[in-house]
Amino acid sequence: MAVLDPRAGLVEELESDASLFQPERLRARLDALDRLDACFPDGLQSGSANALDRRARALSARLDAANRELYEAIRLQIRSGDSPEALRRLLDSTDEGVEVVRGSSYDHLDELIGGVLQLEEPEDGQIERRPEMVFYQPTPARLIFSLIGQTALTASDVLVDLGSGLGHVPLLASICTPARCIGIELETSYVECARECARRLNLNRATFVAQDARTADLSSGTVFYLYTPFAGSILRHVLDRLRSEAAARPIRVCTYGPCTSVVAEEPWLETSDESATDRIVVFHSRG
Repeated sequence: MAVLDPRAGLVEELESDASLFQPERLRARLDALDRLDACFPDGLQSGSANALDRRARALSARLDAANRELYEAIRLQIRSGDSPEALRRLLDSTDEGVEVVRGSSYDHLDELIGGVLQLEEPEDGQIERRPEMVFYQPTPARLIFSLIGQTALTASDVLVDLGSGLGHVPLLASICTPARCIGIELETSYVECARECARRLNLNRATFVAQDARTADLSSGTVFYLYTPFAGSILRHVLDRLRSEAAARPIRVCTYGPCTSVVAEEPWLETSDESATDRIVVFHSRG
């Protein structure tokens, strides 16, 4: 008696689920792609003539195409200057039944934002590592949206991301809010990548400067964000600069990661939230 390949059941299940190709089913498509990749670690990439491998490859290609179509539809809407309602609806719909992810882990929202922004990190050889500068990691997308929600940025706000990397925070904030957004990043290759993304998407309110946060112009900022981009004396210098800015006007300082505990010790800042490193914390300058 012939033994049926247990992978055939997975392919049949996914092939029969037409709802997978609805735009809002992004999380389900990503899960399906992960399952196919786990069951066909070689068959999806090779030119195998095996009938089941061919079906799996064709299904994977259709799912990828549906994702690319979604990402392009959102990009077109952003480039047109319209409010990205497709993105907002997708964010609302994909939260259903999702287990809350904590800390620096990434999830389906990062796949979504990666597909829309199409940012590529430069090769390590282009990046100069310097003492007290933390190895680059982008802020998880769900935390960027948390930052946007907590700060309720208006047209009179200027969000300054200190150590902006590839620019995820200023780019998304300029898409989802009327605020002006500035990314300050020392690594020129990162700044060039962020600028190119802003140009492709017509994000005129997102600007990026290749400067050291210790010497950059901070005078226009009303909200400052730090995802622990540096430590030690560099962080101390930047916090002292922010304290000087707060003497001239009210500002907010938003943090994520280990720098939160350091910022929480600043006597000129206060927060109603307990200081935690696994979520966004918003500090207000004292009046």
